[in-house]
Amino acid sequence: MKTKNKSKLMSHMILSGKAPSLPSLGSHFQIPDLFLAPKLPARRARTPLAVRPLTQMEIGGLDSDGREFRNADEMWREEVGDGDHQKKSQWYNKGINYWEGVEATVDGVLGGYGHVNEADIKASEEFLNTILPERFPDAGRGRHLVALDCGSGIGRVTKNLLIRYFNEVDLLEPVSHFLESARVNLAPENLMVSELHKAANFYCVPLQEFTPDAERYDVIWVQWCIGHLADDDFISFFKRAQAGLKPGGLFVLKENIAKTGFVLDKEDKSITRSDSYFKELFNQCGLYIYKMKDQKGFPDELFAVKMYALTTEMPRQEASCIRQKSEGLTL
Repeated sequence: MKTKNKSKLMSHMILSGKAPSLPSLGSHFQIPDLFLAPKLPARRARTPLAVRPLTQMEIGGLDSDGREFRNADEMWREEVGDGDHQKKSQWYNKGINYWEGVEATVDGVLGGYGHVNEADIKASEEFLNTILPERFPDAGRGRHLVALDCGSGIGRVTKNLLIRYFNEVDLLEPVSHFLESARVNLAPENLMVSELHKAANFYCVPLQEFTPDAERYDVIWVQWCIGHLADDDFISFFKRAQAGLKPGGLFVLKENIAKTGFVLDKEDKSITRSDSYFKELFNQCGLYIYKMKDQKGFPDELFAVKMYALTTEMPRQEASCIRQKSEGLTL
C-alpha cells in the first residue's frame, strides 16, 4: 500500500548520535554475549555440540528511533503485548490514524514517492504475466478471473493493473477516505476497459479482520500493507484467506524487504521484514513460493522490494526432490 524510505530512519540515527548499525543500511547485528557458548576447560576434551543457527525471528532488529531489539519476540511483546487485546488494538488503531491523515492521492499513498508508480506497475505486470498463462491457461475462454486487492488504498494497483487482467476485482482497505476515492477512480466512466471488467466490491475492513468468501478469488494481491500485521495475525490472515482461493488460485505478496532481521516504523506502526523472516512466516502459513522477483528501478534510498507468488500446494519440482530423497532413504 505504501513505501517506507530509509532516509527517515537515517535522520533518527543522526539526531540521536548513534552509529547506523541497522539492517537496512547494510550492516549486521552482533549476537549478544549471552548467545555465545561458554568455553570448555582445556583439560577436558569433548565432542563439539551442533549449534542451531538463529532464525530471522531470533535475529535482532531496530525501530525508527534507533532502538535495538534482541529479537522479534522482544519487539512484539513491547508493541502488542502477550495476549493483551487492548494493546494490540492500540497498535492497529495508531496505524489507521496515521493513514487517515494522508491525502488520497498517488503521491500520498506512496509516501511522497508518487514518481515510482510507473516502475512499480511495470514490474508487477511483468511478474503477473509470468504467472497467469501457467496457472490459468483457460483465462478468457470460459474462466471468469476474480482478484482481491488487499490494502488497495485509492485503487491505484487495481486501476493501473488488476482490472485489465481480471473480470472482477474486490478492494479491501481499512482507511475510509482512501476507499471512497477508489470508488470514484474505479467508476465505469473513469476506466478504459470493457464492460467485462469491473471493480465489484469495496470492503472497508482491516486485513486482520477480513474473511473472504469461499473459492471466490483466482489471485489475492497483497501489496505494501502486510507490514501492519503482527506475526500471529499475518499467519491467521493467510490461513483464512486460503479458503477464498479457487482451485489453482494463489497469492501475490509485494513488500519492502529489510536486509536482515526487521525494522519497526514507530510512526505508522508497521514492520519491514527480511526475506528470510518472510520465508519463515510463509512456512508457518502452509504456503509455498511458486515464483519470486526483485523490483527494479526504484530510488536507492528506498528499501528493496520483492514480489512473491505463493501457492497452497508444493511446487512440482520441490515435491519431486523430496520424493526422490525419501525414496533414497528407503532403499
